[in-house]
Amino acid sequence: MKTMDVIVQETFQALLDCVGEKKKVTNKFSPSIYMAPITLRKLSESSFTPRVVSIGPLHRKDENLQLFEVRKAAFVHELLSRSGPPLTQTLNACVEKVACIIENIRSCYADLKDYDDIKLAKMMVMDACFILEFIHDIKGKTYSGTNLRLQDQYIPYDLVLLENQIPFFVLEDIYGCIIYKFEEALPLAEFIQPLLKYANLFKRKLKVGVSRSYISHDHILGFLHHCYQPKCNISSGFPSSTIHSVVELDRAGVNFKPNHDAEWPMAMEVKMTRYCSSFLWFWNKPTLTMPTLCIDDFTELVLRNLIAYEQSYVVDPYVTSYARAMDMLIDTHEDIAKLVTSKVIVNHIGSNEEAANMINKICKELAPEHFYYTKQWEQLDKHFKGYWPRKIVKLKRTYFNSPWSMIALFAGFSLFVLAMLQTIFTIMSSS
Repeated sequence: MKTMDVIVQETFQALLDCVGEKKKVTNKFSPSIYMAPITLRKLSESSFTPRVVSIGPLHRKDENLQLFEVRKAAFVHELLSRSGPPLTQTLNACVEKVACIIENIRSCYADLKDYDDIKLAKMMVMDACFILEFIHDIKGKTYSGTNLRLQDQYIPYDLVLLENQIPFFVLEDIYGCIIYKFEEALPLAEFIQPLLKYANLFKRKLKVGVSRSYISHDHILGFLHHCYQPKCNISSGFPSSTIHSVVELDRAGVNFKPNHDAEWPMAMEVKMTRYCSSFLWFWNKPTLTMPTLCIDDFTELVLRNLIAYEQSYVVDPYVTSYARAMDMLIDTHEDIAKLVTSKVIVNHIGSNEEAANMINKICKELAPEHFYYTKQWEQLDKHFKGYWPRKIVKLKRTYFNSPWSMIALFAGFSLFVLAMLQTIFTIMSSS
């Protein structure tokens, strides 16, 4: 049996091996590129797995991505060739840049045991050059009106996956070595705009802004996340009031309209008319303005990766809050249909039921810690609980919920009118 001193010494050594000075960890560059949380990944593995190209080390060994490595090398050769002769000089400058920051690169990943400095440096140069050349390529196709090949259409979405990233500062260094030689002097944040339009969730154009061009970003997904943040922090809470669906709010007289000019891309505002009297309830209908969400085959992928980034890193969960708000508003395909009619949703995936199912599943396994629409939800609930809105909701639920109830109401009203007319004619004839 071990003595107390031996137990203390061996335990101390074991802890020192885990958290001691041998660990190459820095405060400035904490891990920002990692596998998605297992609970979120199980819900939709395809949303986190690259389809065509591997970027960084996490999916480097995936067999289905190996074939594209040949094309990746061709992209890199094209970029280096365009930078002007000699090609070897430009390539050497890129390698030197990466070699100088190799420890910072390592600290951005949770585990890189399988890659020595040479393999890691080669990977960073190759992947950064490929990303820049691909963006240059789609930028040219955008201006010429040419469409991407079928395989290449998946690449923009591979480049915004949480598990498929390289540090943004690597892109910046390689960009400075190469792109400035033949492109106008744009900040990298503006250069990547043609790529980000593929991952734009909303109908409005993503705005980079001058301030965001000089913010230190973690990676391309992190930059995309910055585009959805408000300029000023918003206080979070959680509504204590009842949550109402779009159909219920519509029955209570709430209108829904797209919000195109809000400073925050995901802003929702409740606008009331100037009439306050309960006798003028018909004119006192509130309007909920919302960003126009474009739902397509990749909307779930973009949302899930932004949400996973928020759940795994120290950033404000604005996208998670927006997704939760939509989940609260949407219960069935009828809610989607109403928002489509109101031009708040553009549905490109077919049935409204499929769109509703996607939104209802997006916030599973997420703890409701932050919500940035509390004020708006309380305004809607206050209106919903008003005297006339409650009566109108009850009337619509009872008599206008189905075609048969409407027919029964019409038949009953017709019989009432006929009975009244018969009574009137009887009185007139008797007099």
